[in-house]
Amino acid sequence: MKIGLYFGTYNPIHVGHLIIANHMAEYADLDQIWMVVTPHNPLKKKATLLDDHQRLQMVFLATEDYPKIKPSDIEFKLPQPNYTVITLAYLQEKYSTHNFSLIMGEDNLKTLHKWKNYELILENHDIYVYPRISDEPENIELKSHPKIHIIDAPIVEISSTFIRNNIKEGKNIQPLLPPKVWEYIDHNNLYKK
Repeated sequence: MKIGLYFGTYNPIHVGHLIIANHMAEYADLDQIWMVVTPHNPLKKKATLLDDHQRLQMVFLATEDYPKIKPSDIEFKLPQPNYTVITLAYLQEKYSTHNFSLIMGEDNLKTLHKWKNYELILENHDIYVYPRISDEPENIELKSHPKIHIIDAPIVEISSTFIRNNIKEGKNIQPLLPPKVWEYIDHNNLYKK
């Protein structure tokens, strides 16, 4: 089975994440998309994150009507902060019959050479890249790598930061969130402080 791993803090998950995950599920040669909730991205401050299980619950609520998209808490079980190369090794050992690929935005591809053991990731895993608007210079060498697959997906410019800031300001951002996620945020009074 070919699994696309779509990592994110999902703080919160929004319709942009679902558009990309669903596009990859339908148009790339992947059998399932696992939305891997990252407990702590080494590049982000932990204090800005909601509780891990609340973010996982929102991913569960957002994806329950999409049979090819699954929430994953696999990184909750690994030492923090964690690196993608360690998660991939763990998954490959745990699910030896699965073939794992990464899903990332074009902005992440441009900084892939800064990732821990990125050469090892490229050697063993395909990477599916969706377009993003970015000022970073192109990494032509990586873009033409045989393991890199640029997917013609819609450009989605919605950010979780924008959503959190607007909830805090009392703006109506319901159209940017799956309905069950909006209900969960509203019911639990999240992101208002």
